[in-house]
Amino acid sequence: MKILILGSGQVGSTVAQNLASLPGNDVTIVDINEKALQNLSSRLDVQTMLGNGASPFVLRRAGAADADLLLALTRSDETNIVACKMAADLFNIPSRIARVRSTDYLDYRTESEDNGNSLDLFDITESISPEQLVTERLVGLLSYTSALQVLRFADDKARMVIVQARKGGLLVNREISQINRHLPEGVDCQICAIYRNNHLIVPSAQTVIIEGDEVFFVAGTENVAAIMRELRPREQSNRRIMIAGGGNIGYRLAKQLENQYDIKIIEYNRNRAEWLAEHLDNTLVLQGTATDETLLDEEYIDEIDVFCALTNDDESNIMSSLLAKNRGAKRVITIVNRSSYVDLLEGNKIDIVVSPHLITIGSILAHIRRGDVVAVHPLRRGTAEAIEVVVHGDKHTSSLVGRRVSEIKWPSGCHFAALVRDNEVVMGHKEDAVMEDGDHIIFFVSRRRVLRELEKLIEVKMGFFG
Repeated sequence: MKILILGSGQVGSTVAQNLASLPGNDVTIVDINEKALQNLSSRLDVQTMLGNGASPFVLRRAGAADADLLLALTRSDETNIVACKMAADLFNIPSRIARVRSTDYLDYRTESEDNGNSLDLFDITESISPEQLVTERLVGLLSYTSALQVLRFADDKARMVIVQARKGGLLVNREISQINRHLPEGVDCQICAIYRNNHLIVPSAQTVIIEGDEVFFVAGTENVAAIMRELRPREQSNRRIMIAGGGNIGYRLAKQLENQYDIKIIEYNRNRAEWLAEHLDNTLVLQGTATDETLLDEEYIDEIDVFCALTNDDESNIMSSLLAKNRGAKRVITIVNRSSYVDLLEGNKIDIVVSPHLITIGSILAHIRRGDVVAVHPLRRGTAEAIEVVVHGDKHTSSLVGRRVSEIKWPSGCHFAALVRDNEVVMGHKEDAVMEDGDHIIFFVSRRRVLRELEKLIEVKMGFFG
């Protein structure tokens, strides 16, 4: 497949690395930053082109005429949008994916039959909105008091939750096989991975969970809270939330949650603060900086259940989070764009670090992976993934359909977590379950190099289309 990537920033370069490592992909990266392109070409098997991706001459020289996929991932919405329009009208590129950060393009509704948004005018096949994706991730985290990550699958019928086991949890210092003795009738889960001191443990029925373990489990959405109680002592639910930063993400989060929680939002820019006060109904808007100790103390930071640092500045987010934690905030969630910072911060003074780039990359990968891949969530700083796929065909055209879970030789490092059929969620430990056409299957992949093997298992043989 011939792929054009516009933008060599963190998102573009990471996606290029993923695609260039797969056989059969011919990747070309276009950017105006010559130094960044030289760095990429020295470490990846890709071609580079210096120039503006919104120029038809640059696109033509980059090979747009015979490209199969355009990924417009620059930091400029307008460049991405114009490039997709030209890719469709001038070069007939079949698939065109654009990264769009401004909510204006998404929120403005057109009068077309399907009531789409303004991006439909530019022939964009798929749009990726980092702000929307990050907001959804934050809402999931705030739904559970102590979750490190919450991932949704199969239209939110199942969730994968990452939680750190704590002393006082009913399952701590006990074997996983004992979980059913404590869970309410009808509640089930699959513990698909445990990380202990940053080392993966593939769990068995005899694995003992100890305090500090990072536990990855999948369950039906309605059962998640009951399972988390097994792994951690009972904690008070979130009620008071303080948000530092009233940009797109801060505003979206407050707007979505202000009728469920007591929310305060701190915004430095006076005009933006006034705008927020006009557009939010039940949120207290404060004009100031979240690194102001006096302001935090006056607003009773020691009574805040969750402090969310959501500005565009990594250093400001880190410093305000550390200050809030030091002044008594019970839990701190911080947005950090630089991936090198994530490893240093998470699990220390800052409880949860959210990486917009990793979330965005996961959404892009879900669109470009082979087979019916519905969702891709990078985990462990991108070294592992949670994947949702839909299987199609029958026993003759599919390697999975019509077969029991126990019959399949799964690639090493690929762990079957759950199967979702209609409204039923079947856990991976039920190995007699037979996979059917249309089933959603959730995998935890601890070794990303086996992804190509997994894609081959999912793919439908040609007879399916005959």
